[in-house]
Amino acid sequence: MSISKDSELKGMTRVSEAVAHTLKEMQKYAKPGVTTKELDDLGSDILASFGARSAPNLTYNFPGATCISVNEAFCHGVPSSVTVLKHGDLVNIDVSAELDGYWSDNGASFVIGEDVNKHQPLVDASRQILVSAIDQIHGGVKIAELGGWIEQKAKQFGFRVIRNLTGHGVGRSLHEQPSYIANYRDTANRQRFTKNSVVAIETFIATTSTMAVTAKDGWTLVGNRGGFMAQHEHTIVVTDGKPIILTAANGIG
Repeated sequence: MSISKDSELKGMTRVSEAVAHTLKEMQKYAKPGVTTKELDDLGSDILASFGARSAPNLTYNFPGATCISVNEAFCHGVPSSVTVLKHGDLVNIDVSAELDGYWSDNGASFVIGEDVNKHQPLVDASRQILVSAIDQIHGGVKIAELGGWIEQKAKQFGFRVIRNLTGHGVGRSLHEQPSYIANYRDTANRQRFTKNSVVAIETFIATTSTMAVTAKDGWTLVGNRGGFMAQHEHTIVVTDGKPIILTAANGIG
């Protein structure tokens, strides 16, 4: 969507605060011994306390309020009472919601407890690339050029990007124009970021895979070449200068 009046900015701010707070509290709660279903129940309760509704549940009838993916599961993982978190797990939580007709999206990857599996460098790269990428966005910037920069930075860290997972426009629905904000230089995409537009910027940084494929459960996405992936995401408003990070309360940076 494009912000054209103060009431729209206020609406986007409210829903963004709801998803950001939910994500932050879920990260705090995620410890060894907690199931992903218990984690999702917490997220559902927090969203409800804001009056917000789960976006994946509303849009896709997803079997959970939030997407929680563990280790080889890249994203869109289904919360489960049998998946128990343990030290060293790489976890991704994606929280998106609707509130009063406005939609916002954010996500983060992190390591549970001790980093016994050495995932932290991947997590740090994803977060740092997101923060730096957002700093470069303003009206007129080519989406393809930002994608090329993200892929270059991933390579400098020793990682790859997932080419079929992208950021997107958001605001009046979960996915809007621009439909694809890729993490590589998509030469077919001639779109530019426009002032006042609301977009979800996401990094998809991986160890060995370059594409995501659907697992047997019909929801979870895994890598075409295995390995692991870290994702971080903010919803922002594009301006002529520094973007407004609507989901800043999640603490990503």
